[in-house]
Amino acid sequence: MRITQLYTYPIKSLRCVPLTTAIASSHGFPYDRRFMLIRVHHDKTFSPRCKSHVKGTLENMTITYYPELALFLQNIDSDGTFTVTHSPPDRETKSLKILLEPEVAHLEEMDVRLHQSPTKGYKMPEQVNAWFSECLGYDVMLVYLGPNRRPVLGNLSPNAGQNGSATSNSWLSSLTATIPSLIAGKYVGEVGISFADVAAYLVITEESLRDVDSRLQDGTRMDVTKFRPNIVLSGAEKAYEEDYWGSITINPNKTRSDSQVTEIVLTQNCGRCVSINVDYSTGKTGTGDANVLKKLMKDRRVDKGNKYSPIFGRYGFSKGVAGEQVIAVGDEVTVSKTNKERTTFRG
Repeated sequence: MRITQLYTYPIKSLRCVPLTTAIASSHGFPYDRRFMLIRVHHDKTFSPRCKSHVKGTLENMTITYYPELALFLQNIDSDGTFTVTHSPPDRETKSLKILLEPEVAHLEEMDVRLHQSPTKGYKMPEQVNAWFSECLGYDVMLVYLGPNRRPVLGNLSPNAGQNGSATSNSWLSSLTATIPSLIAGKYVGEVGISFADVAAYLVITEESLRDVDSRLQDGTRMDVTKFRPNIVLSGAEKAYEEDYWGSITINPNKTRSDSQVTEIVLTQNCGRCVSINVDYSTGKTGTGDANVLKKLMKDRRVDKGNKYSPIFGRYGFSKGVAGEQVIAVGDEVTVSKTNKERTTFRG
């Protein structure tokens, strides 16, 4: 197999940035999900996530509940910044440049909790927040993770146990076990993640993607980026073979001398939600044949621990705390461990 595509996402849930090479650190690709938008509910405003009216709360924004985030494109520049472009179908396109690594000394620190995993973040300057608020039509703030990381909970961690089995069966007990390692939001442990949902990497195969294509009408092809992958592989023997992978080894292209062999430990399946139905051209959730989630529901609910969600892709972590090997499109990939059974998610 070979790597055919690499992606990073500076701001969580906005559109992807394609890469040709990337540093595979233990915390994910550089700049991947280091920022997140948070909605500010000043009054009784409707929350699509809570399905109710809330007051005086902050709400993490994800494309699942805010499909309009798909109208923001991102591009990493060569001067230490990245450019966010808002491109709605019915309004003027406009852009904003943001530092990839803002100085946090003068930024307001705040508590952030994503999927019950806590950390500290930094509220970006008002001109940045005002730009996003104007684009979206409601008050939001952009939060930067800075040097902080979030603990990996449940049995997602590569240290959770053999074959993905958990040593802890709940988010609460896993969180309790990591509290001594949380110092001012900096996770001092072997594994720490950004604002990515639950793991440092998401790996998918083009063979599984072609199976999704076969479920669509009129020769429509599924946009791979709707699955929000970091690493896309081609050359698997069959679709969904990756369900059973325990780890993969990435061997650098022989034309490069700047990299070592990289191992990605794959710990759990990725359960899918309505985010894969979002129409990226309109920023709205698709219906009818665009309801890819419903099509996968028929036969891809194969994780007993996540029985209501169809499975597509595997979560993973780069082996070794200090590992920062360079990987690239075209690198050869082999399966270094295969599980006898599919892993079972335990939250």
